[in-house]
Amino acid sequence: MAGAALGERNLFNAVVLMRSEDLRFRASWIALLVVGVATLGYGLVVVVLPSSGAAYLRAIGASSIGMGLFGVMITVTAFRRRERWAFYSLCYYPIFWTAHLLGNLPPVLPVGEFFPRRTQIQSPVMPPGQGT
Repeated sequence: MAGAALGERNLFNAVVLMRSEDLRFRASWIALLVVGVATLGYGLVVVVLPSSGAAYLRAIGASSIGMGLFGVMITVTAFRRRERWAFYSLCYYPIFWTAHLLGNLPPVLPVGEFFPRRTQIQSPVMPPGQGT
């Protein structure tokens, strides 16, 4: 009797471990898919919308489209089949974003286009006689 109970407990632990591993794997490929789709979407936006430095940004957009497209395709095919080369090739994403953050490279959006730096803060001009 004790041996049967021990065997059932080991089987239960194995099932729980397998389910948690499957959940962790599912979360990882979904996260990689989201990153790939976001990179692809960013590339499409940069290519389509006009801005200053158009040639440079279009080149960045085209490379982002390629990186996002390949990332999505590798994630939904080879990574989900647990092929080892797919794991190593998708390690590119965290290396890429870490290099951009630490190397002070351009962020995902051209922030300077939306938030230009001000050299001086201008105070509002009040008409004469209305100030204190």
